Amino acid sequence: MLFQVGGQGARPTFFEMSAAQQLPASLRAALSYSFGVFALRRPSLHKVLDYEDEFFALLMSVLESHSLRTTDGSFSESLYGLRRRPVNVSVNRSNPGAESNVKVYDSALRKRQKTLSVVFLVVLPYFKSKLQSVYNKEREARLQASLWDQGEVRFDEAGFVSDQQGETSQAQVETTAGEVSHLTRLRTNFAALIGVCYPWIHATHEGLSFAYQLLYLLDATAFYSPGLHVLGLHVCRATGQELMDSSSRISRIRSRELERLRGPPWLKTVQRVLLNCTHTTLDYAQTGLIAAVFFFKMMEWWYQSAEERMSAPTVYPPPPPPPLPKVAKDGLPLPTDRTLCPLCCQKRNNPSVLSVSGFVFCYSCIFKSVSQHKRCPVTLMPATVEQIRRLFHDL
Repeated sequence: MLFQVGGQGARPTFFEMSAAQQLPASLRAALSYSFGVFALRRPSLHKVLDYEDEFFALLMSVLESHSLRTTDGSFSESLYGLRRRPVNVSVNRSNPGAESNVKVYDSALRKRQKTLSVVFLVVLPYFKSKLQSVYNKEREARLQASLWDQGEVRFDEAGFVSDQQGETSQAQVETTAGEVSHLTRLRTNFAALIGVCYPWIHATHEGLSFAYQLLYLLDATAFYSPGLHVLGLHVCRATGQELMDSSSRISRIRSRELERLRGPPWLKTVQRVLLNCTHTTLDYAQTGLIAAVFFFKMMEWWYQSAEERMSAPTVYPPPPPPPLPKVAKDGLPLPTDRTLCPLCCQKRNNPSVLSVSGFVFCYSCIFKSVSQHKRCPVTLMPATVEQIRRLFHDL
């Protein structure tokens, strides 16, 4: 199962390398989401989520080792038809049938390069994730200490021996308390050291990664990441012949594994069945995990759309305006020209509205009328001067 993004030549495009780099993070999010959903019905799966880093590192170590062993590429790189090649390719002269002036290049990865690739792909990200977790806890502890004024409080600083004092002697209690306090001090010092150093480590790593990616995008370097530069490997597209050679290599490896089986016939049969099951699982693991990523993205979109629909406010039509106030029988009649003041029958000067009725008058006219009669001159509704509002629509 291969995805060709485009581009010409053996050098992968920036988008191919970026997609291959981001695939493990998407895969981890998909697996975490799936286990989280299953844990709602099976609470025992919460133990897997508690050790999420360890389980994912174990899974990726198996996948990366198998992929590097069979295709000379990482799990995500092999998905896009990419291979890792040494920068300094050695010349193999052990071919007796070749002519003297013909050089046969050996571009396969060495065992040491495959092992170091697994370290850079799995082990270092695992330690980085654990350091990030420790740093987050330390930063949270500092924030709580600053809010509650608890001094130099750190996480996991609690009394561990308080319930068994009646069962042990005073000397044992003092020894245990000393050991616990020593471990607590070491843990506190380590957390404080991580809190100081990790931001610089993270900034340096991200800065170097960004610099290498920018240089790779500008064709200034053949290395997409600092890790590939340290290993002396560059990533290139696999040719059709290399894909065929990978298939034949997998067949030879599996044939040798079957030939090395030892024991009675029934034991060989069991071992052969287990090997076939393992090979089938590894063959379809790539397709299954990519399908899990797509399923996760689809479910994320589905639930996000549902939440948006549920949380979106209901749009109602605007309410109709209130009915016009009625003119009282003994009230002041309204002039035919709406721009005139009902009190002075002149064009309104400094128009002001009386909020209890909504009619507009001259400010001086309505102020005198309300001050004397304490009511609206048109509707005869009770009013005060505080209910007079100036209008500035003519400005």
